[in-house]
Amino acid sequence: AFVAANSLMLLNPLEALAETCGTDDSIVDMNMPLLLFVALIGATVGGLLARQRRGELQRLNEQLRQINAALRRQAKIESYAPTLSYAPVSGRISENEVIVDPRKQDLISHLKNGKNFLRNQDPELAFTEFRTALEVAQNLKDPIEEKKAARGLGASLQRQGKYRDAIKYHTMVLDISKREGEESGNTEAYGAIADCYAELGDLERAGKYYDQYIDRLQSD
Repeated sequence: AFVAANSLMLLNPLEALAETCGTDDSIVDMNMPLLLFVALIGATVGGLLARQRRGELQRLNEQLRQINAALRRQAKIESYAPTLSYAPVSGRISENEVIVDPRKQDLISHLKNGKNFLRNQDPELAFTEFRTALEVAQNLKDPIEEKKAARGLGASLQRQGKYRDAIKYHTMVLDISKREGEESGNTEAYGAIADCYAELGDLERAGKYYDQYIDRLQSD
């Protein structure tokens, strides 16, 4: 009787363990198709995203080729910042132009200083000069000089890698043009905004602005 009792005590835990193991195996067997299905979906989505990204890069590359071709034909884009692809056209004052208002003279001085600081690789000081120029231009209600200052601010921020802030100032150029019904500087603004989005990795938005930039280059 003692041996039989001990045998039952030993067998029961083993049977329970066997039942537990059997249950776990069945759960794994049931989950395996689901896990494979989830993995398959993940791989498919990853492949689609990779193809989409590759398509965006190819489209962007084609746009850049069109831009380079248009620029070679026109060879007219000057730059506040020589190392930027689509910096704004700099304004020149005729030697015969007489500036009566001293505030206007101050404005032109700040614009020139900002341009020189950019050329000397000092975008922080350039930003300060262009910001002052923008304030003076707004006080004088001079939209042309206001756009020059805004373009300079955008270029300064691009040189500092502050692309989202730069977009705000380049967009300001477009807003002023819309407000005044005068579109000088818009072509360069579209190109600069596209450059910023490309640097941020937003190729879809970059492509849209490059399209507008190319259209304006070809129509100018």
